[in-house]
Amino acid sequence: MPAPELNAEWIKRSLSLPRFEPYVRTCEGDETAAVHLYGWNVDVSAAFYSALHCLEIVLRNALHDELKFHYARSNWWTTAQPAGEGANLITDAYRRLNRTLGRVPKSDDVVAAMPFGFWVSLVSRSNESAMWRPALYRAFRPGYRRSRREMHFHLNSLRLFRNRIMHHEPIHTRHLEADRNRIYEVAEYLAPGAAAMLGRGNTLAEALGRRPLSPNGKRWHKPGRG
Repeated sequence: MPAPELNAEWIKRSLSLPRFEPYVRTCEGDETAAVHLYGWNVDVSAAFYSALHCLEIVLRNALHDELKFHYARSNWWTTAQPAGEGANLITDAYRRLNRTLGRVPKSDDVVAAMPFGFWVSLVSRSNESAMWRPALYRAFRPGYRRSRREMHFHLNSLRLFRNRIMHHEPIHTRHLEADRNRIYEVAEYLAPGAAAMLGRGNTLAEALGRRPLSPNGKRWHKPGRG
């Protein structure tokens, strides 16, 4: 039995009118087009998951490896405490893991528990002296020659993009091809070969290629918006 198709009345009743209204406005009041746009937004968000998953893992591993090497210990945060909220996140992770694991957490447990935002924050200005200058600049290879500030900007933009997806927000007005390319570029700096791995299967490319068209044949998309 085929799955029932999305329809405007079900979306408004079950997912809420306020959630659906922005899609209707984008489609200039055409609810049928808005349903297609909503469904595509869900599909393309899901298609981005594997790329964002890979980016988060390679970022985490690359930064952790460089700090572990530089400070000669796997729990490098006991020597170079992250600035701002980072230290609190580590403390909270120890408490939570100690309770759920029933033992003293190992360094690998703590590293795996740190959210994407934590790793992005290590490249921020507040961690430049303790993290970037002595160690983290080496994580971005091969041949990264731009500034810490620029890399942090790109990573933070991707963090915000990831959060929109994970919180089921609209992403259809963004320049999604640019978002994909940025993910691939940053992942390639961290782990050579990542871009080829991420392009395997072309699930994301296929989803991007199905972007709905408006009745006049134009895409529901504002070029250049990221």
